[in-house]
Amino acid sequence: QVQLVESGGGLVQAGGSLRLSCAASGGTMSSYVVGWFRQAPGKEREFVSRIGWSGGNIVSADSVKGRFTVSRDNAKNTVYLQMNSLKPEDTAVYYCAASTFQFAWTPRSYSYWGQGTQVTVSS
Repeated sequence: QVQLVESGGGLVQAGGSLRLSCAASGGTMSSYVVGWFRQAPGKEREFVSRIGWSGGNIVSADSVKGRFTVSRDNAKNTVYLQMNSLKPEDTAVYYCAASTFQFAWTPRSYSYWGQGTQVTVSS
């Protein structure tokens, strides 16, 4: 059973950048599709981006297209989310999750979750 740990969150001004990392242990990251989700206070968890087993099959939400880039390094068992041009509305707890389904994009289609990392964007 894979365990996921996110890191890299923090406080940043609008227009700034952060890179989140999702490190896996107890399993091989290359066996899973990895998704990024976020949840703001009082809102439902929403899909941000997904990357396939070998780095393809990338899908991103319209709200982050052109600003966020997902990538993975299977040799390091790590997936990244590079976030540029951050906006206050990007403020949320960000989670990475792993799935064995090739086209997983809903939270229910992911079996393993990290604990989340807080991203706060000030205006």
